[in-house]
Parts: sequence; structure tokens; C-alpha cells
Amino acid sequence: MFLDDEIEILRPDLPRGRFTAVLFDFDGTLSLIREGWPEVMIPMMVAALRETQTKESDAELTAAVESFVMRLNGRQTIYQMIQLADEVKQRGGQPLEPLAYKERYHQLLMQRIQGRLDQLASGTATTEHWAVPGSHAFLTELQRRGLKLYLASGTDLKFVRHEAELLGLTPYFGQHIYGAQDDYQKFSKKMVIGRILEEEGLHGEQLLAFGDGFVEIEEVKRAGGVAVAVASDEVNRRGINQWKRQRLVEAGADIVIPEYRKHKQLLEFLFPG
Repeated sequence: MFLDDEIEILRPDLPRGRFTAVLFDFDGTLSLIREGWPEVMIPMMVAALRETQTKESDAELTAAVESFVMRLNGRQTIYQMIQLADEVKQRGGQPLEPLAYKERYHQLLMQRIQGRLDQLASGTATTEHWAVPGSHAFLTELQRRGLKLYLASGTDLKFVRHEAELLGLTPYFGQHIYGAQDDYQKFSKKMVIGRILEEEGLHGEQLLAFGDGFVEIEEVKRAGGVAVAVASDEVNRRGINQWKRQRLVEAGADIVIPEYRKHKQLLEFLFPG
């Protein structure tokens, strides 16, 4: 079932109109600042595995890395690095500490995105340019309806706060911005979801969530909430990324959207009458 050829309803019987809280992922769901991060992380990991002298081809290593990187997408970055260390060990290598791999990755990523951050900070790029299309208008409408908004990301909290500020998103979430911690066991999206439900006294069907990672879709569904997959094409900034869509449907998404350009039609469906 489709609304306006863009909004795919996978579960027409989902509970509607009861939502009081909305949880958003950050990268790929609201922010495009880190667009291309897999093109940084995956080659870095393939290079680390190549150092073990494994007989696998580069194509085989790339496929193996891509599989676990995307499966863990949405969790804190450290979990992808823990898995990398395990993969190195399995191939007879001596892995670095996961934190060392994470630092290496972040240094490489910053080479890709520092110019974007500088452009936003200087005002030479607009906030709309590096946000998923329609984000600001959609958040404004949700806020107008009295919904409480939360942001949770697997990216380190200090970076999420900084990038959300550059994109003009902080006012929508206030203090309810959550991200990865140095002590990674003290944060997870599952914990954030549990806190929202407990502190607000909500039932699962009162929670609406938007994300482009496997983990947040899975956890929201496990809690009884409604999960909207944002299968954003981060390069072209329009239309569905079919690879993302397939993964998010497998995770249990109720609805699939490309971005928020048609948020009014989506809201009419989610809040009938």
C-alpha cells in the first residue's frame, strides 16, 4: 500500500493517532553531514583484515565487513570496532584495542566531513543542505502537535550535540539528545526507549520512531512501538535507497519513506481525523 507513490505502508493495521513521543535516529535520518561514512569505515576494516595475511580476496573481505557493519548500524560505533577486533583475531592476527580502531576511523571520517562542518559553521552552507529534506518542517509540525521529541544516535554524544546545533535541530529536542558514551555499556537505544516509556508512563503504541538503521527499527518494534524506516538516498537526496529499504523491512519496519518532503500526507495517515 502506497500514499502518493513515496510513502509505503507495510502494516495498514498499525495503531494510529495514539502517539505522544517520537524518537529519531540522527545520521541518515535527520543529518546528512556524515554521508558516505561506510565508504570510510569499510575500506579501513578491509585493510586491517588484509594485514592478517588471510587468503580471502578483497571482494570476500569487503562483503564480510559490509555485512557486520550494516547489521550493527544504529548501535554505538564501538560495537563495529569490537567486531573488527574479533574478525582480526579469527584470522590469526593481533588486533588493536577497539577504541584504537574507533579513533582511526574517526580521523579518516573527519577528513571527509570537516569541510561540511566548516561550511555550516561559517554560514556558507544552509542547514537544509546537510539535513534530510523536509526535516525542519516535519519536526516543527510534530512539535506543534504537542509531541515530545527525542534524538538518539550511535555517534558519540559530543559530536551529535555539535552537529545537531550546526543543523539548527537542537531546539526541537532540548535536553533529550542522546549519543554514545566512552563507557559504551551505559548507553544504548534500547535503554533510551525504556527510559522514554518509563519516565513518560507510556505504552509501546504511544511511541513513534524514525530511523535508517537496523537496530532502532528492531528495538522500537520489540517495545511495541511503530517504526518508520527512513530509507534515504543520502547522495541524491531524493528517492528510496533500495538496499536500505530491504534491510529495514527485514528489521520489521511498519512504514518506509525516502525523506520528509511529503510529511503532511504521512501525518494525515498517522493521525487520522
